[in-house]
Amino acid sequence: MGLIYDSFAYIYDKLMYDIDYSMWADFIEEIFSINHHKPELVLDLGCGTGNFCIEMAKRGYEMIGVDRSPDMLNCAMHKSKEQGLNVLYLNQDMTNFELYGTVDTIVCLMDSINYILYKKDIKKMLKLVKNYLNPGGLFIFDVNTPYKFENVLCDNVFYDISDEITYIWQNYYNKRSRVCEFDLTFFVKRDEDYKKYDEVHYERAYDKVELEELIASSGLKLLKIYDDLKLCSPTKKSQRNFYVCEANKDK
Repeated sequence: MGLIYDSFAYIYDKLMYDIDYSMWADFIEEIFSINHHKPELVLDLGCGTGNFCIEMAKRGYEMIGVDRSPDMLNCAMHKSKEQGLNVLYLNQDMTNFELYGTVDTIVCLMDSINYILYKKDIKKMLKLVKNYLNPGGLFIFDVNTPYKFENVLCDNVFYDISDEITYIWQNYYNKRSRVCEFDLTFFVKRDEDYKKYDEVHYERAYDKVELEELIASSGLKLLKIYDDLKLCSPTKKSQRNFYVCEANKDK
């Protein structure tokens, strides 16, 4: 295998096989339709290995992907090139990104917001989002809910065994700080041997009130909160919420 296939990003990508990016794109387009929003240029913050960018590019959108991991972006560029898609990928932190101009829509998906551990950094990111959105542009993001951290992820252990990749995923949730530590160990088959990878990730739980306050302080207008990939209001037991915000039309 070449270098791209030996990277952790490629392994991570293989483990995301159960994510239906077409369904995610359908849901985002439904939000566009409800809001009579017809974007041409879309920015994906925390784009990872580019799966959502690629799906949207196939649907005719001009896509920009931002991620702080060169490894993830190399994987994204490789896949986009293989499919003949022209996606612009930028190696930047989503809390401190810089564009050459404005865009019609910005998305931040797959609980990327939860990876931002401090509210001051979310506030910084939201101000940049407002700055780079065209008047009337939408910002759509999702979060893992406090309910999910406390009742689903909490201190559980998850694992999966397959011929190519086996992983063990152990969680430690601190209710006081509301930070969840994910300890990930992967065993990847290489010919007759297995290569071990260890990764540690952190996510923080943010509740509805906190996020509403952060959105309001940025100058964005909160239009709607949806349940997980559903056009209905979330419940107390919702595990993922989508927030739809709008830049001032008179900006």
